[in-house]
Amino acid sequence: MSMKMLRGLLIPALALLLSGCDAVLLSPSGDIARQQRDLIIISVVLMLIIIVPVIFMILAFAWKYRESNKAAHAEYDPDWNHSTVLELLIWSAPLLIIIALGAVTWTSTHKLDPYRPVEQVDHARALAPGTKPLVVEVVALDWKWLFLYPEQGIATVNEMAAPVDRPIEFHITASTVMNAFFVPSLAGMIYAMPGMETKLNAVMNKTGDFEGISANYSGAGFSDMRFRFHSLSDADFDAWVAKAKASGDQLGREDYLKLEQPSEKEPVHYYGTVAPGLYNAILNRCVESNRMCVSDMMALDAQGGQGVVGAYNVTSLDAATRARVGIADEKRYVGALCVASGTGGQPMTPAGRPL
Repeated sequence: MSMKMLRGLLIPALALLLSGCDAVLLSPSGDIARQQRDLIIISVVLMLIIIVPVIFMILAFAWKYRESNKAAHAEYDPDWNHSTVLELLIWSAPLLIIIALGAVTWTSTHKLDPYRPVEQVDHARALAPGTKPLVVEVVALDWKWLFLYPEQGIATVNEMAAPVDRPIEFHITASTVMNAFFVPSLAGMIYAMPGMETKLNAVMNKTGDFEGISANYSGAGFSDMRFRFHSLSDADFDAWVAKAKASGDQLGREDYLKLEQPSEKEPVHYYGTVAPGLYNAILNRCVESNRMCVSDMMALDAQGGQGVVGAYNVTSLDAATRARVGIADEKRYVGALCVASGTGGQPMTPAGRPL
């Protein structure tokens, strides 16, 4: 087989391979993702203003000053060392590009801040005054996604839905290791971290079925940690909520502790009711009844702590919890801190004397 024929076969083979690529980032369905797509295009075009001429000049210079070129305009001049015109071109063009990229980065960093509420439905429609966003609480588990809808009182596993053209306010956390919440058609990825909450404000402008993924490696089940995002009309969203409520299953604290256990390829599941305050308990690492919430601990620390008296108020995890989290021995820890009575909040010794 000749080299020319081989090259001819490589072209359709390459086209076939590229046909499997999903260019969702370049054809988003949400306004935030669209603005991020435009930012990518603007940045690439600005950089190509430098890259393309440089590549062209490399090829042109190599051709012009090749050894076989004996023309007068390709004369070899070993003593040449300066050109003001070239210096201006070499330094002014990149400087202008850097200034332009800096301006674009500065404005987009503030405009596309994920914590910033959505200000428009899309590039042609402003957000109506008083529009209330849909609040969705997201928990990255091993290896599945849990979505809680506090307004609707439901929860789902590996599936979520939202009305089209309505702002969505995500509150995102994780159960164990750091993860990343990413719906490419909706907006950029946002990290999910245990004991911490990140936020994302976005809006979907097209109805359809979209894919959400985990974008941060988190262990054995990472590859299958995917979910479906349904962008629906208002009527279809109400029907979806009704379907979840009709499941009859309840997501209580004990149910969550079972769901939290590592599992792969978890099927879609609906919960018609959710225990009050479950998301805050997950966020503050106190779903178990004998654990002190991180928020309470931080509040006490902000007040200067509670002295030695609180350090003796210890407890330990029960056998079932130790087995679930993989702790072999019975370790004791401070379960709660109390203000000693009769001292105006002043810390006291175990014997009851003020410090």
